[in-house]
Amino acid sequence: MLALLVGTHLFYPADAALARYDFLTLAALGIQIAMLALRLETWGEAKVILAFHVVGTVMELFKTAYGSWIYPEPSILRIGAVPLFSGFMYAAVGSYIARVWRIFDFRFTAYPQRWATWVLAVAIYVNFFAHHWLPDIRMALFVAMIVLFARTRIYFTVWREPRWMPLLIGWLLVALFIWFAENLGTFARAWTYPDQEHGWAMVSPAKLGAWYLLMYISFVLVSWVATIRAPFVSAGSPKQQTV
Repeated sequence: MLALLVGTHLFYPADAALARYDFLTLAALGIQIAMLALRLETWGEAKVILAFHVVGTVMELFKTAYGSWIYPEPSILRIGAVPLFSGFMYAAVGSYIARVWRIFDFRFTAYPQRWATWVLAVAIYVNFFAHHWLPDIRMALFVAMIVLFARTRIYFTVWREPRWMPLLIGWLLVALFIWFAENLGTFARAWTYPDQEHGWAMVSPAKLGAWYLLMYISFVLVSWVATIRAPFVSAGSPKQQTV
């Protein structure tokens, strides 16, 4: 998706019969179909990715209505001010998490109660909307996340070697790379923030906080279909119970 955003910005014909945003939507749909056809994604993961589409598109409709960002180019395949390819950008994050969860065999210690993780995810999502009228409680949400996951380790296997890191740090690393991608996306004018109206400028590092919270929502959504398992007890003898 990132290659498509940058590539079409640099090379897509300005006088093409098909609008650039519509091309991006159709290309993203083609990628999704190919992922399923080639069995790079399971149908269960695809259901979660569909949830990403819905969650992301609803947020896009709200945020563009409030002028948080805009999509400056014309298109036909859109809902209101939001071109449909935007939902695929959220889905790309969900697809990534689902695939690495399976490929790197994610396992956890001290994972909180599932209901608590969902309550926090809903509170974070609601705050993305409510802070336009009510006090922004994201600092309290960060504190709640730290309290819930301070002891949680994520174990992952790379080249047959189990490794681990604190889950809070893992989310920060992914959020950082999403912020890098966002800078490329706004450079490609896939969308723009108000301070980029007259020319590209680096996305504020403060956006990392928003991406961290969105990363948390994404992780919890994927946990809907992925199993929360304990680490291996010993080589060749995985501990299969759910945490």
